[in-house]
Amino acid sequence: MATFTFFHEWKRYQGTVVNLESDVFIMYLSNDAPVVATDTVKADVVNITEQNGYAQFTLTTSWVETGAGTGIWSLRNNADKTWTASGGSFGPFQYVCIFDDTTTSPVDAIVGYWDAGSATTITTGNSFLVDLDSNFAIYDLS
Repeated sequence: MATFTFFHEWKRYQGTVVNLESDVFIMYLSNDAPVVATDTVKADVVNITEQNGYAQFTLTTSWVETGAGTGIWSLRNNADKTWTASGGSFGPFQYVCIFDDTTTSPVDAIVGYWDAGSATTITTGNSFLVDLDSNFAIYDLS
């Protein structure tokens, strides 16, 4: 998978409006080109139409204590994510985005994205895989 790119404001939100232990994070596909310096919420990078096997996906979070008062917070899933088109195509999309569905000010703070390299449409019977690392981590904070 490509390198995960953070939106600039997300780094600030982590210290002000985000609860890393309890917030709900969502993965979605977009064909809007993200602008890391100015995009701040999901509405800035719009979801593609949910249809034919594609829908947003809820992620899980975890805190791992690594020593007294230290640890690693991970945004991770328990497996790679695969969307399979059925009954028609979905897309086009180029970006796999993550947003915090819990934040209210701002609403749906956007975290970051991966760039798939080019606009892609998934046709009936074919799949798109988000291939995470061996720990299924999107990113870790330690």
